[in-house]
Order: sequence, then structure tokens, then C-alpha cells
Amino acid sequence: MSPTTQGLMVLVVTLAMLLSGTPVAFGLGAISIVFIMIFQGFGALHVVAETFYAGLNDFTLVSIPMFVMMGAAIGSSPAGKDLYEALDRWLYRLPGGLAISNLGACALFAALTGSSPACCAAIGKMGIPEMRRRGYPDDVATGSICAGGTLGILIPPSITLSSTELRRRRRSGACSSPG
Repeated sequence: MSPTTQGLMVLVVTLAMLLSGTPVAFGLGAISIVFIMIFQGFGALHVVAETFYAGLNDFTLVSIPMFVMMGAAIGSSPAGKDLYEALDRWLYRLPGGLAISNLGACALFAALTGSSPACCAAIGKMGIPEMRRRGYPDDVATGSICAGGTLGILIPPSITLSSTELRRRRRSGACSSPG
């Protein structure tokens, strides 16, 4: 069988599996195992087990679910609101103090969760309505949250840094240090 025919078979079966409503991870896993057996025989199944183990054996992957769990815990608790209120009370006398407190809350929250979208959602949920209530323009309110949200990628260790580390096969310390 030609490689083009094999590729078309995989494409058609993959599209059918995705359109059937099967969860993507299980569908792609099943398709890959079936086509490994069809094209290379049962002897090649040890590759599946070795690849699965090698992916789970990497210690860096542990940090990503932990970041997600930390973001969910802080997002559903009053910790984010308390952090925002504390910074607001501390910085209320400065011009633009509420925008500065948004950035500070985003920086601290991003350092805890490692995720920009989680930071924007958690701090924006309370920050934007408060800024609107105090007369800040909408573009300043959303801009300060978006600018603060980008800190989630910049403050190590972040999810993006961890995934970059996996691709480059370097330690976290080596990726977050200059040079």
C-alpha cells in the first residue's frame, strides 16, 4: 500500500472519529493504536507503551496540572478578591491607583497560577466592574487587566515556560535565567 493511500485512510478515519462525537484524546489514541497494528503488526505495540511511559515519566509535566488546580482553587475562593481589595486599599491615594492595583493583583495571581487567561478571568471579574463604577474609561479598565494578564507568561515558572522547557529539553532554571 502506498504512503498516500495510508495517509488518506488515516485522514478519513480520523475525521469520522472526530465527527462522531468521541472525546478527542480517546479517539486519536484508538486510531493510532489501530493503525500501528494494521501497518506495522502487533510487534510494534511496545512502541505505544514506551511512548506513553516516556511522556508520563517527565517530571516537568507535573507542574501544568498543578498550575491549573491552583488557578481553579484561587478562582473559586475569595483569595483573589481579598488580594485585589488589599492592593486597592494600599494604593488608593496614588493617581491611577486602581489600575496599578489591577496590575499588582494580576502579577501576584499570575505568579501563583502560571496562566494568563486564568489571571485575566479572575482579576477581570472583579477589577473591570470596580473600575467602571469609579469612572475609569472602559479601555483603561480592560487594558490594565490585559496588560496584567500577560504577566502570567512572563513570571516564571509559567505554563508556557514549562511547555517550552519540554520542547527544548532544558531545566526550568535554565529557561528562566537570562542568557
